[in-house]
Amino acid sequence: MKHSLRTKLSLSYVLVVLICVFLTSVLTNLFLEKQFKEYVIENQERKNKEVVSLISQQYKPDGEWNKDVIENIGINALEQGMIIKVVDSFGNVIWDARVYHNGLCQQMLERMARNMASRYPNWEGGYVENKYPVTYNLSEVGRVEIGYYGPYYFNDNDLAFINTLNRLFVSAGMISLFLSLFIAAFMAKRLSTPILRVIDAAQKISKGYYQDRITEKSDTKEISQLTEAINNLAETLQRQEMLRKRLTADVAHELRTPLATLQSHMEAMIDGIWEPDIDRLKSCHEEIVRINRLVGDLEKLAKYESETLILNKTNFDISEVIQHIIKNFETDFLNKGLDIKFYGEKEIIFADKDKISQVIVNLLSNALKYTSEGGRVEVKVESTGDFTNIIVKDTGKGISPEDLPYIFERFYRADKSRNRLTGGAGIGLTIAKAIVEAHKGRIQAISKINEGTEFIVSLPKQVG
Repeated sequence: MKHSLRTKLSLSYVLVVLICVFLTSVLTNLFLEKQFKEYVIENQERKNKEVVSLISQQYKPDGEWNKDVIENIGINALEQGMIIKVVDSFGNVIWDARVYHNGLCQQMLERMARNMASRYPNWEGGYVENKYPVTYNLSEVGRVEIGYYGPYYFNDNDLAFINTLNRLFVSAGMISLFLSLFIAAFMAKRLSTPILRVIDAAQKISKGYYQDRITEKSDTKEISQLTEAINNLAETLQRQEMLRKRLTADVAHELRTPLATLQSHMEAMIDGIWEPDIDRLKSCHEEIVRINRLVGDLEKLAKYESETLILNKTNFDISEVIQHIIKNFETDFLNKGLDIKFYGEKEIIFADKDKISQVIVNLLSNALKYTSEGGRVEVKVESTGDFTNIIVKDTGKGISPEDLPYIFERFYRADKSRNRLTGGAGIGLTIAKAIVEAHKGRIQAISKINEGTEFIVSLPKQVG
């Protein structure tokens, strides 16, 4: 059976309070009982000695005893639960509480027994009698026999104190219980409300509604992290959904034109409207090549994003590789009226030469496409600490701030017009990022509209 978080929190608060009150009362009673026992025993011994001292003072030098005072001492002792008997050195009884009031003595012992039985059902105490000598000038002139219920006993006041203490514990427990219920309900609501909001947002996400965001703030660290994670998830899924739709539209757009051209040409040739000559077949071939290029881009993307991407690392001079690639692009840059320069010294890195070359080719291709005639492209290689930086900077039209965070996403294109003169399917930067990250490096872009874009590739200096 499942219970809500609010119920479990409330019950946990109540349980903790009950356990604390129970343990406090039990431990306090155990400690108090031990201390109280020691106190009662010590106090009884002290009272016994006080009685013996008082009675010793009632002996006269001529061998007589002050019986009236002894009787008062005995009556007072009887009221405190002690049965006194005084005898002289010859065994003659001077005063005996049982003779004076035997019924009262018996009643007192029975009440003590009831008191102890009410507190300790298995109490095995009984009547105890201690004998103390009475001396005069270092000679024993008699003895005092003091009887009481032992080895210790609680009188009415002692029991009243213990019972009052226990009632206080019960009262404190009841008050604590009600307070815990109130606090538990309050805290459970504060904790469960944002979680319920998270659940609601997660359910909306599961149904494809990614626009909802959790705006409620929480001062609980874990809940704040949870709401932030859900918001980031919703934002990521929303962006991925947008990219998926764009991908569908882009692929459909890329395929529709060549397929429509092929279909119209084929139908015209089948219907005898056109002759299947070299020019017609060459046009059809160009459209097929375009479709094949798109499929190849998709396969390449799947390969570079694979977790099992194999890197064939070797030591090579990255500056030399870049200069060879620039030479291959020289004609394209000259034809477009662009100036390209390289800056850098020999820099040995340990990486996959072919795949890093693919990164440079993709970055130079982008610079070529998006830099207008008369512009300039600079490529730099520099060493910074444990990394080698490859910088490709152009003076093109730049990337808008709203597009810049997403340029490495699959099929994302800042150019929404889909003009084939300015790009392909939009996976070049995605491939570049996958290759760089496979080398434990990083790639970033800095751009301003109408001022240009700068790509920085940082690769770790690992020499094999």
